[in-house]
Amino acid sequence: MRDMRAVRGLWRWRHNPLRRTTDLVEAWVALTALLLILLVAPVIGSLVGSVAEDSLQKSVREQRASRHLVTATVVRELDRAPLAADPETASRDSRTRVLAHWTAPDGTYQNGPALTRLKSPEPGDRFTIWTDEQGRMVARPLDPATASTHAVLAGFGVALLTACLVEGGRRLIVWRMVLRRYARWDQAWERAGPDWGRTGTGS
Repeated sequence: MRDMRAVRGLWRWRHNPLRRTTDLVEAWVALTALLLILLVAPVIGSLVGSVAEDSLQKSVREQRASRHLVTATVVRELDRAPLAADPETASRDSRTRVLAHWTAPDGTYQNGPALTRLKSPEPGDRFTIWTDEQGRMVARPLDPATASTHAVLAGFGVALLTACLVEGGRRLIVWRMVLRRYARWDQAWERAGPDWGRTGTGS
């Protein structure tokens, strides 16, 4: 709002006899900041979002190529980990910890603890897990939609940060101008001080 008032004042102050140089400078600074926020910040955000999109989609392709969905077989249910003994934590994580075995994509036999969403796992029950080529369990690969969402958020965040930096720079410039203006006023008052109130007294 303050930027818009200063920009509107730029036109109004062009031929105003009470206009100060600092008024024009402040209005031009506000106009420049407004243009940067409206034009430059979105462009920077779009470029960053595009770069992030390319990078994340490349990661998606690499993860999908190196991670495999395999079927594991329950051997037996395991006790909950100490950190999951808290009822509140357990209610948030509905997975059950089991001992399972599976065949890796390279054909090797693997076994170890795993988490499954089976409510009451019994020996012989099957569930799916993600593994690498050697059969080691890995996180689920990032999907393209999630990658795009992250890229959009990154671009929006950079655009917002750019706008905040521009506005912060404008406020800093105006603050320094106001300090200089006050300093000049103090100097003017000091020069006028000795003669204050004596004009027209005949002394």
